[in-house]
Amino acid sequence: MLAKTVTGSFAHVIHGLSSASLTEAVIQRSKRMILDTLGVGLLGTTTEVFHKALQYSKIYSTDITSTVWGQSDVRLPPLYASFVNGVAVHSMDFDDTWHPATHPSGAVLPSLIALSESYLGNQRPSGLDLLLAFNIGIEVQGRLMRFSKEARDIPKRFHPPTVVGPMGSAAASSKFLSLNQSQCREALAIAASYSGAPMANVATQTKPLHIGNAARHGLEASCLAYLGLEGNKNIFDLETGFGAFYNDYDPQSLPSLDSFTWLLEDQDVAFKRFPAHLGMHWVADAASAARRHIVGNNGLLPVDSIKKIVLKFPDTKYVNRPFPTSEHEARHSFQFNACTALLDGTVSVQSFTENNISRPNLRELLSKIQVVHPSDNKPNFEKLYCEVTITMQNGDTFSERCDTFYGHWRKPLSKEDLVCKFRSNASTVLSNDGVEGILETVYRLEDVADCSVLSDFLKLRNEPLEKHKETILH
Repeated sequence: MLAKTVTGSFAHVIHGLSSASLTEAVIQRSKRMILDTLGVGLLGTTTEVFHKALQYSKIYSTDITSTVWGQSDVRLPPLYASFVNGVAVHSMDFDDTWHPATHPSGAVLPSLIALSESYLGNQRPSGLDLLLAFNIGIEVQGRLMRFSKEARDIPKRFHPPTVVGPMGSAAASSKFLSLNQSQCREALAIAASYSGAPMANVATQTKPLHIGNAARHGLEASCLAYLGLEGNKNIFDLETGFGAFYNDYDPQSLPSLDSFTWLLEDQDVAFKRFPAHLGMHWVADAASAARRHIVGNNGLLPVDSIKKIVLKFPDTKYVNRPFPTSEHEARHSFQFNACTALLDGTVSVQSFTENNISRPNLRELLSKIQVVHPSDNKPNFEKLYCEVTITMQNGDTFSERCDTFYGHWRKPLSKEDLVCKFRSNASTVLSNDGVEGILETVYRLEDVADCSVLSDFLKLRNEPLEKHKETILH
């Protein structure tokens, strides 16, 4: 009876899926997502917004605690560990992006890692248990976003991780907590009342809280469902339920367990090479290519010799910022990222420091930009393109267009480059033992006996690796 509604079908799948349903492609893709999320989260613990969230969260205490990533001497209640670690993941907008548009991993992984060392008592979830719960959390987000055509475009009203993220966290946490089918349904209903945040807070310090809240609230919803709290049993079936977030909501029941296939099997995620909104990667690649026509692979850009720069990108207001004044605005500015790539030949973590944002030659380049929104350039991560045309004072013109950047799901990062990104990010916080311990654990995650060992490495600064190795594998 439970599975006859759309909501019931979700609860049935969450409860009924087993690790045997995980395909090799899904396992490998999700391990890449986990590794990248841990790396950007560790780097994110160096940011101001993370430390503000951590300072706030320290007012809460309980006998049950979980690791704060990158902190060897700080533990928090699991809900608040999920919160601050989720904030860290999104604090620099460096985390993965899926299609339809959302940041799927940061809403799910912090909750599961917090749970792995806290609420499960004497149970020791394996790496395979973690992979299954993680993928269920990712799957629920993707299925919900496919109930709306407008969700396929870059958002206008609600930030997607605040809409589907709590649902993904609730689904993953419910699986990890071994909730029964009815409790899974209630967890989804409760999480829906935590969902939704406006796009107006994008490009501010508040945006990273969206991921932290999604992780925390999904976990909280599962705990409340375990305790017997109830919500609307048809939350996914109703326009006044989850349909309130979309104008064209068309919910569909999930396939039965015997015919179930994973969305991640067909739709991979994008991994970012630098910490900014995904759209910035198109314009940075186009600008870097145009720059090479002027100065080759090296040399200084002759800023005074440039007459104008024409950028073609989709008409999307929140990433159209002609003169950003903060790091968060700069991460959401086509203009800033184009000019940074033109000036420096690349965009990097260091590009968003106050000194780099305020450079006079960068501001001069920004003043030369003209923006065009072609009618065929759709605000959709599957379809958009960026074109950069530079006109010199002598009349010479150089133009380059990017249709697919390196790191997009159509042109995925190699294993070597993803590992390089992880090492670069994680080593800002952890010792070499911690960095390499996480790498070894994640890449053998399906064979790991106790996935809570990840928490040992996530706080490892001075302890030797050998102490932990015997706990990693069967």
